[in-house]
Amino acid sequence: MGITPEILRFPEGTRTAEQAAAAVGCELGQIVKSLVFLCEGRPVLALTSGANRVDTKRLGTVLGGKISRADADGVRESTGYAIGGTPPFGHARPLRAVVDPALLSYDTVWAAAGTPDTVFELTPDELVRASGAEVAGFATD
Repeated sequence: MGITPEILRFPEGTRTAEQAAAAVGCELGQIVKSLVFLCEGRPVLALTSGANRVDTKRLGTVLGGKISRADADGVRESTGYAIGGTPPFGHARPLRAVVDPALLSYDTVWAAAGTPDTVFELTPDELVRASGAEVAGFATD
């Protein structure tokens, strides 16, 4: 994917956006939350700024269908990872992805690296390119 991330491990955990921001010493908004939803039953990925929440109605408008949240088993089945450690790319199967434009305002962002205690830093451009995400407004105001 053209990036070579340095994976950092934090034994205290990085499962939530707040924990990850505290561990790496960045703004909450710089954390990439990789959230799996279902759009008409198909898994999709919403890459959301740690400071924002997903508006499922807006997400449904962007993706063209009814949105529901994937359960823990569905997240693992569609990505290969557990909730709290899901990275923005490198999943078990390709997922349609959208990225929160708020993440593009930062020089770098931080994302989960596959476990609830690992993260890596990348640029927003790298995030969009590697995830194949489209940039779309789907977060709450």
